[in-house]
Amino acid sequence: MKKNLFIFGTRPEAIKMAPLVKEFQKYSGFDTKVCVTAQHREMLDQVLEFFEISPDYDLDVMKPNQNLYSLTAEVITGLKSVLQEYQPDFVFVHGDTTTSAAAAIAAFYSGAQVCHVEAGLRTHNKWSPFPEEMNRQLTGRIADYHFAPTAQSKDNLRQENIKSDSILVTGNTVIDALLYSSNKVETIENAEIEILKKLVDADRKLILVTGHRRENHGQGFINICEALKKIATDNPDIQIIYPVHLNPNVQKPVYELLSNVHNIKLIDPLAYPAFVWLMNQSYLIITDSGGVQEEAPSLGKPVLVMRDTTERPEAVDAGTVIIVGTDKDKIVTEANSLITDTEKYRTMSNLHNPYGDGKASERIAAYIKALDSLK
Repeated sequence: MKKNLFIFGTRPEAIKMAPLVKEFQKYSGFDTKVCVTAQHREMLDQVLEFFEISPDYDLDVMKPNQNLYSLTAEVITGLKSVLQEYQPDFVFVHGDTTTSAAAAIAAFYSGAQVCHVEAGLRTHNKWSPFPEEMNRQLTGRIADYHFAPTAQSKDNLRQENIKSDSILVTGNTVIDALLYSSNKVETIENAEIEILKKLVDADRKLILVTGHRRENHGQGFINICEALKKIATDNPDIQIIYPVHLNPNVQKPVYELLSNVHNIKLIDPLAYPAFVWLMNQSYLIITDSGGVQEEAPSLGKPVLVMRDTTERPEAVDAGTVIIVGTDKDKIVTEANSLITDTEKYRTMSNLHNPYGDGKASERIAAYIKALDSLK
């Protein structure tokens, strides 16, 4: 029996890995275990509970004021005993986090085969996003198997001399998770969702905002806040809801500049189920998140991306997202256009999502099963 070990540590990783873990758990020919680093403790635990996944190993590395140096070292050293004890055949890592890169290095040291989910995303700028771009490039050099969400991601890998027969275009597992979750949140009892139902005015267009990127800290977030204030002032009949990231570099400018705007509601970060519910209710999403760029088109929600570069150009090419950076005037112009131009909005919201059909996990599991049958 082949052994699979899934390693992840942040909320986005957990969301995107959960459907794949569940898929492998269906097969008797694989022993599947989960190791969490808990790079993000509370947010990670919420996702695990929602998807009913119990970790077999928990490194619990999150510390106050942790930095990239200590986090990387703790993940690598913490995984040594896990890998020695379990001796997995395949180690699955996801995307571009510090957990992913460090886990890939540790798995390589152990002799396990490394499977990279959401492989091949690139901006080709090592400082944007930081440190994610180099995390995914490092992971890509180590990985034995590359599960690329799109043909463009595969092309990026081929340009780096990764062999075609080790790459599978799968779609993104985030769509698998979203389709499962968007149905579930309509039927479950959830205290956060009940609070949101009282906060959301169904008669007003809702703009959902998220922001956290390091490269936007400082003047970038000041520009973002000024743009949101202008959008709210220009459109007094809309409602803006902003779950504010806990990072002080985000909290300070947001609360200083937006607290007293009557149609902007600043709320605490949301657990995944409540966030999915809120995305469903929204008219437009303004974000610097990578995952939201992939999820929102499946819900028919246009997205303005507050970044200067994106490793997800397929969404730009498909027309489901518009890059606005932290340019105040561009954010305001594009948001106001989508609020007032119903034809532009309808066209954008009906475009095809380039990130998949919700069957990425099935494709990955089938690929690994086929590998096993050949040996």
